[in-house]
Order: sequence, then C-alpha cells, then structure tokens
Amino acid sequence: MTDALLRSNEPLARHAGFLHDLVTIGRRSLRGVFREPEFFIPALIVPLFFFVVNIGALQDFAEASGVVTDFKAFQLPVAIIFAVTGVSRASALVVDIQGGYFDRLLLTPMRRPTLLLGLMVADVVSVILLAIPVTLLGILLGVEFATGLLGIVAFLLYGSLWGLAFAGFPYAIALKTGNPAAVNSSFVLFFPFAFLTSTFLPEEALTGWLETIATYNPVTYVLAGMRAIVSEGWLWGDIVAGLVATLAVGVVSFGLATAAMRGRIKQS
Repeated sequence: MTDALLRSNEPLARHAGFLHDLVTIGRRSLRGVFREPEFFIPALIVPLFFFVVNIGALQDFAEASGVVTDFKAFQLPVAIIFAVTGVSRASALVVDIQGGYFDRLLLTPMRRPTLLLGLMVADVVSVILLAIPVTLLGILLGVEFATGLLGIVAFLLYGSLWGLAFAGFPYAIALKTGNPAAVNSSFVLFFPFAFLTSTFLPEEALTGWLETIATYNPVTYVLAGMRAIVSEGWLWGDIVAGLVATLAVGVVSFGLATAAMRGRIKQS
C-alpha cells in the first residue's frame, strides 16, 4: 500500500487553508485569555478608578460652568478608552518567542499573517469583556444612551475597534525586542494620546497649545464619535471621523507590527 501511495500523483499531505490557520492560532490565544482571569482585574481597576474619581471631583464644576451638560456621559467614553487601550496578547507572544515556540511555528507551513491575526481574535474578545463592565457601571450611575440599545452595542464595538487598532504597537515592540519589560511599558505610549485631548473638557473649550495638539490627536475624534453615540444620537460626521482616526492608527500600528514580524522571520 505504501508503494502505491508513493507511485500516486496525489500529494501525501495538503496545506491547510488560511481560515484553518487563523482558527488554530485564535483558539490557542482564546484559551490563554480564559486561563488568565487575573489579567482582567488590574485592567479594570484603572478605568473604573478614573471614571469614579473624575465624576466625584469634577462633575459639579464642569456642569456648573456650562461646558458640559452631563459629565457622567461625557466621561464614559474616556473610561472605555482607558479600559481597552494596550490590551493585547503581546506578552504571551514574548513568552512564545523566548521559549522558542514562535520559531517552531515559523518552521511550519502556517501562513505568516495568521500569527498576528489569530492573536487579534483573542484581543477582540478581551477588549469587549473589559468594555462591558465599564459601560454597565456608567448605566448604573445614570448614563442614558440617546441611541438606545443599538447604540450601546455600537458604543462597545466602537471602543473595541480603537483597542484593536492600538494593539499593533505592543505587538511591534514584542516582535522587535522579545522583551517582556518593553512590552509592559508600551502603555506609556498612550499617555500623550490620553491626556492631550478632550479628556476633561470639550474640544471647543480647549485653548492655546493644548487645543492645537488635540486637533491632531486621533483620540479627540474617537471620543467625539463615542460621545455622539451616548449623548447626541447618530451624528454620522463625528462617528465616521472617529472611525477614520481609528483606522489611521491601526494602519500605523500594524504596519510597524508587520515590519517587526518580517524582521523576526529573517532572524529565525
């Protein structure tokens, strides 16, 4: 029978399809997420802390000044951005690199794009799981969505898209350095995005250099789109502008990650 197989023109094995490779990597990444529930607790502490503290400290002042009518609704998108930014499986990727598992994957016919895209499957699940409790807290504190139930779903997906777009930066660092400390410090990249924008006041209330920087900060437009969904309704101009800003960040971050992936492959 073996001789018959060798004489046959049919190959002894076939390459798996792109979808199969993606599902394989994605399934493994998802198992890693649910095996590390302790990951979600620290990731939730920061956004929930800032959300509650900002409301307690600034709500009366902001609403009395007239620049914001509902400060809780104004701050909810900020809390979501803090919850989902920097969330990725980049730390797990570093473990795979250091342990040699990533190099072994490169020896297989596994399609290279799926090595990142499969990790992103777990990232999508992670950011949604983080965004849900933050949104629920906002609703419990009295935030009402002008867009209704559909708006809540859109709000969660909107924030998740931003989290996914930013995830390319820690992946790029992981692939370039293979250093867990460098990956853990990647969140520092977000601080200029987070505070040099309309975090505490609407863009029209900003002045001077901060107004100039906020104009070019993509988070400004992401926050405006999310705030429209919460408080104003389906203002497509603001919503689309935020999506375009998210896409621009994603192109840059995953462009860097792809370049780092190519460099890592050449080293292997």
